[in-house]
Amino acid sequence: MNQDTTLRWLKFGSALTIIFGILVAAAATPIGVAPAQFLADLILFPIDGAQDLGAPETRLISAIGGGVMAGWGVLLWMLSTQLFPRDQVLAAKLIIASIVTWFVIDSTASVLAGAPLNAAFNVSFLLVFCVPLWRYR
Repeated sequence: MNQDTTLRWLKFGSALTIIFGILVAAAATPIGVAPAQFLADLILFPIDGAQDLGAPETRLISAIGGGVMAGWGVLLWMLSTQLFPRDQVLAAKLIIASIVTWFVIDSTASVLAGAPLNAAFNVSFLLVFCVPLWRYR
């Protein structure tokens, strides 16, 4: 994968991270809860409508987690567009370290929480960043 293709993949993954963070944060509001509730229902298969994200503490965690995820996506975007063109090795090390840390913690906690499907979904996100960067590490 050449540098331009790698940069496109990194920007795609970063934008996806930002969008997902916004989706999670939106679940903190009554009007934005439906898409996140469907996602939770899908991840905690079967799709049965049993998940309820309306509790105040759940909405608070959605606000915090979504904000952190969107902020991380912005950081990934900036590392990809500002640092990667000048220093591919450093950018790759920073991005891979953050992605692998997220992957291990999120996937382990998801399995422990009874949502192994989320860990499986996480693999695709891991690959979006790590496959194009692997040669630069």
